[in-house]
Amino acid sequence: MRTWQVGDVMTKDVATVGEETPYRQIVDVLIRRGISAVPVVDDFRRVLGVVSEADLLHKVERAGQPDERRVFEGRRRRTAREKAGALVAKDLMTAPAVTTYPEAALPAAARLMERDAVKRLPVLDDLGRLVGIVTRSDLLRVHLRTDAEIREDVVQEVLRRVLAVRDGLVTVQVRDGAVTLDGRLDRRSAVELAGRLAAQVSGVVQVHNAVGYDVDDTTLREMDPVHATPVV
Repeated sequence: MRTWQVGDVMTKDVATVGEETPYRQIVDVLIRRGISAVPVVDDFRRVLGVVSEADLLHKVERAGQPDERRVFEGRRRRTAREKAGALVAKDLMTAPAVTTYPEAALPAAARLMERDAVKRLPVLDDLGRLVGIVTRSDLLRVHLRTDAEIREDVVQEVLRRVLAVRDGLVTVQVRDGAVTLDGRLDRRSAVELAGRLAAQVSGVVQVHNAVGYDVDDTTLREMDPVHATPVV
């Protein structure tokens, strides 16, 4: 069963700047392209860092203020002061950049953004070269899939291809991304697997599994001493 990957939703036409790109030119790129950040790349399109609006705003925030240096200066304050005085990308950028790959699953990319508190991820190929960029809004595009598309994947990929369920045994209804499974199968393990796999289909926001079963084979496995896990 195929799920959406970063390569399916990323922007391939990525605006970039070089290490020596001046402050004003970076601002021009962001405004002209309607973006909030830009990767800084070398001559081989390897990502050195990212300059965001937050990096650029330090100069605006400290405009007209004296360049004061404190004896006990925190890292954040020192970084803000240094970026306020920076003139080119290499001194403005946040580095190293948090990156991902086209084959990465969307949930993995979302967790990476959350973990590192970033709003976008440059996407690299196998040689570490920039091939795209994915943002938070890009990750949400998976939920723009229609209910009909989601239902088709659940029926074809989950029920027919993976579980080999005969037509008519399980019905699938999808409304606003919420999947309802109903019907009856022979084994409880198959019912549970159907629910788990349906939840992994791109665009699914919830699964209500109302499928019944004839035999609780999970209980049988627990009771069968042949398949029991030895205690050590």
